[in-house]
Amino acid sequence: MPVLKAVILIAGPQKGTRFRPLSLDVPKPLFPVAGLPIVQHHIEACVKVKDLKEILILGFYPSNEMSTFVAEMNSIYKMNIRYLQEYAPLGTAGGIYHFRDQIRAGNPDAFFVMNGDVCADFPLEEMLNFHLSKNSAVGTILGTEATRQQSVNYGCIVEDKVTHAVLHYVEKPNSYISTMINCGVYIFSPEIFPMLQRVFNAKQTEYLSSSEVDDSSKRETIWLERDLIVPLAGTNSAFLYQTSNWWSQIKTAGSAIYANRHYLALYNKTNTDRLTQEGESTPKIIGDVFIHETATVDPSAVLGPNVSIGKNVKIGAGARIRESIILGNSMVGEHTLVLYSVIGWNSSVGSWSRVEGTPDDPNPNKPFAKMENNPLFNISGQLNPSITILGSSVVVPSEVILLNSIVLPHKELGGSYKNQIIL
Repeated sequence: MPVLKAVILIAGPQKGTRFRPLSLDVPKPLFPVAGLPIVQHHIEACVKVKDLKEILILGFYPSNEMSTFVAEMNSIYKMNIRYLQEYAPLGTAGGIYHFRDQIRAGNPDAFFVMNGDVCADFPLEEMLNFHLSKNSAVGTILGTEATRQQSVNYGCIVEDKVTHAVLHYVEKPNSYISTMINCGVYIFSPEIFPMLQRVFNAKQTEYLSSSEVDDSSKRETIWLERDLIVPLAGTNSAFLYQTSNWWSQIKTAGSAIYANRHYLALYNKTNTDRLTQEGESTPKIIGDVFIHETATVDPSAVLGPNVSIGKNVKIGAGARIRESIILGNSMVGEHTLVLYSVIGWNSSVGSWSRVEGTPDDPNPNKPFAKMENNPLFNISGQLNPSITILGSSVVVPSEVILLNSIVLPHKELGGSYKNQIIL
């Protein structure tokens, strides 16, 4: 029986800047999507893999920001889940090398590595069976198909169509290489540790022989994609497991709405009890809706499709909410409309108001299209239309329209706004 572990990479506070203002109050991996923190969806996928004994979360968020969450996960899933804090940003594989003894403890036969900023219907069991069926496999990469234009924004994989061995790998190439992209989920055998040791030693030698006085933590930065997968490609020891399951990155706040929709849809398959069913005393429910048990929603409100309502939220009579995330302790007034928006913690929206954003969804007419992570501003310096985001403790008065805008925390709006960042 194989012994397995999982490593989830969540980076740290310097990262996730495109996720602001939502990451100003809570570490990005703990942002709730479909009612659960992003990284809890990863943990849930790992717990389903039998023989998986331990989950290690690696990042450089201060331990105190993660300790409550980790304790809660241990009690829910009855599995050994630990957070290991890096002393500096070490790159995607630097933490794996730094904590190699913790990962190797108990002699696991293989371990999963998952990027914390991807969301998917993770096919971990199938991927593991595929990895174990390949005798020479040191690593298996989860890959999915993208469009030709978008593939260059990801790590591109060229595979042997018969054996599925990875022949060539380029991270964010300058020109088209392949439509097969890296999903940021891997399985590695312990044989990668000597490889990491060699990369680490080479970096030390290079650092000591160069005359530049650089930041010393850079000499310990190791990148999984560049330093491990590129040399493994073409050696018949790295393989590709292709999935057609839903997959997306969570880079921007707009991608949280898209992930919310898909995780809610996934509950239909895995946890139907999490979705609110319409009853006598419930509001009208359309499609998939998650309402936290502590929230109070007026029965005359209409919610859905794809809405998540957080802890202690209050929603007034006749409110209409769709394709939105309403975070904890916030309030939506009577007869207010909320579309394609994220309402931050402790915020309030008055009555008869309209808060609306523009979705940034993949092109439905293109098979394999992924979400575009558009920059905030276009070439002429105007704000690109995006979902509307209220930071925490924002007050939106009654009878106003807020369209395609981002409001930073602790703001009280005086009127209607469109296409603006309110600082």
